[in-house]
Amino acid sequence: MRISVRSKSATAVALAALVGGALMAHTAGAQATRFLVISNTVTTASRDTTTGPDILQRPEIDTIAVGDGGNAKAASVAPQAPRANNARADEVVHRHMTTAESAGGGREAASLAVANAQLAVSFDGLNDWAQRRANGGNQFTVEPPDQGMCAGNGFVMESVNDVLRVYDTQGNPKTGVIDLNTFYGYVAQVNRTAGLVGPAVTDPSCYYDADTQRWFQIALTLDVDAASGAYLGPNHIDIAVSQTSDPTGAWSIYRLPVQDDGTQGTPSHGCSLGPCIGDYPQLGADANGFYVTTNEYSLFGPEFHGAQIYAFSKHALARNDTAVQVTQFDTHGVDRGNSGFTIWPATSPASDYAPGTEYFLSSNAADEAHGDGTVAGPRSSNHILVWALTRTDTLDSGSPALSLKKTHIGVHQYSVPPPSNQKAGDYPQGQCLNDAACATNFLLGTPDPFAPNPESTLDSLDTRMQQVVYANGLVYGALDTAVKVGGATQAGIEYFIVRPEGSSEELEAELVRQGDLALAGNNLNFPAIGVTASGKGVMAFTVVGNDYYPSAGYAILDARRGAGSVQIAAAGLGPQDGFTGYPAIDGFPNRPRWGDYGAAIAVDGQSVWIASEYIGQTCTLAQYVATLGSCGATRTALANWDTRISLVTVP
Repeated sequence: MRISVRSKSATAVALAALVGGALMAHTAGAQATRFLVISNTVTTASRDTTTGPDILQRPEIDTIAVGDGGNAKAASVAPQAPRANNARADEVVHRHMTTAESAGGGREAASLAVANAQLAVSFDGLNDWAQRRANGGNQFTVEPPDQGMCAGNGFVMESVNDVLRVYDTQGNPKTGVIDLNTFYGYVAQVNRTAGLVGPAVTDPSCYYDADTQRWFQIALTLDVDAASGAYLGPNHIDIAVSQTSDPTGAWSIYRLPVQDDGTQGTPSHGCSLGPCIGDYPQLGADANGFYVTTNEYSLFGPEFHGAQIYAFSKHALARNDTAVQVTQFDTHGVDRGNSGFTIWPATSPASDYAPGTEYFLSSNAADEAHGDGTVAGPRSSNHILVWALTRTDTLDSGSPALSLKKTHIGVHQYSVPPPSNQKAGDYPQGQCLNDAACATNFLLGTPDPFAPNPESTLDSLDTRMQQVVYANGLVYGALDTAVKVGGATQAGIEYFIVRPEGSSEELEAELVRQGDLALAGNNLNFPAIGVTASGKGVMAFTVVGNDYYPSAGYAILDARRGAGSVQIAAAGLGPQDGFTGYPAIDGFPNRPRWGDYGAAIAVDGQSVWIASEYIGQTCTLAQYVATLGSCGATRTALANWDTRISLVTVP
């Protein structure tokens, strides 16, 4: 979930009524079936993107973070180990493991010879400047953006917190910058004239389905009170489905309540601190179904209940049926008494689906995967979980007979990564806070009590699974982990390639390959894997550290040779300088946010679209103050994130 700089008010929007549906009291692994209906229709018609104000405005500041691990996740980050003086920036470490090696540790190996990838197209996507100025400037400043990109049928659509835009395949915009509140049919994120706030929309993702030639877009929305800004309790996954194969046209909107407190047709999961929240939604699809998973927390506390899995008929959604059935699986307590956490569903390139089955991957080192997540867990593990939802061919029957199975696989140990340091450079927001006059006159109205502020590190997330793909009979996934390079501990990536096996009654899985990818003196984080139907893959990530400002990086990946060398799609131009890096604005202890996920989408046998957060601008303190924080329309006063979208051709 993003953290927003926002005011304390909002207008509640009525949810779509549920029709029919049976409710079930909570038991471990319980299923609940209900229906959702189309609530309204919207369009992505082009809108003006530059009508917002250029200056910092009030109300602007209210750093509310719920779900997503909350303070528990921030507290679980270990201090970064000292870095070796002789670490080489070009030293790429690969530790590749076969099935036989998976339980016993692993080995270090030299960089493998892998065919060079070609960067066919690369362009800047959405940034904080565009996000903040959308909808006439009636937006908050938000961090992190969260990368939701999808591609197909000659279009690329990018959605981030809290805007989206459609491009052609050369990067030419086909729409304006559209705020998510407007896209989902809500009032503005903030009405700066009336001082009112609309629903909080966060964690967007999108997907183009070649079978049905429809676009799918999801986000989590929380209803809030217009006067106080307090969360009201109801929250819902909003699902937008295009009415044609053109994402610039009309969309139908479905709303799925996920507070799971027995209201609005939801099951009651007994979240002790208010209703539950369906945090961190992710999507997947197979030949029959469209799937959404969430991490369910108590809305007003750190308690974690368990990952939820929602299954829909893909064809019913694509037809824009008035009523669409949804089957919900609750994973509370199903893993040896513990609950599933970030169970990421797979997408598949070129309709290369497993027959009647949707696969998922998850990890189990996080606090949330042990008990209710309020007590520190082991924060490391040598297992991942493979999940299979079988009999998905019954989703169109009107009486789905789905079955959820899981199995553990032994892997090389992974653990919570340390924060990611940045290359030294100008960070004018922090430098302004360090100057009493600048902080008083420009940002805070008072000197910063936490000054001096150093250039911030970046949050390297945790050990949750990231984007998952099923291709050519294999399931691919990756996560962030701590790695050692030249004696120094830094943030790196561990990836997994799994072959699921077994009958409809049993699930087994074989680890085909795994490996670590790291760059000496630097950090790699937020991996996203895209794999073609022929098994050619690209893994996107952020590169940041001693030698790099936050940059968009990637590596080739295949099942036989593992990961190739780190390559740079777009080099960062300066340090991340967002408000979450500074306690005076974000609160203490603060958590410097960096994108919660990236995106990678295979579109044909040799091409993969990738998207990552990076920093595409830089300016001095003098330029920052002279331009009221805009630095020539490249950033806002409180944030400077950017995104990069690239097409990689794999020979």
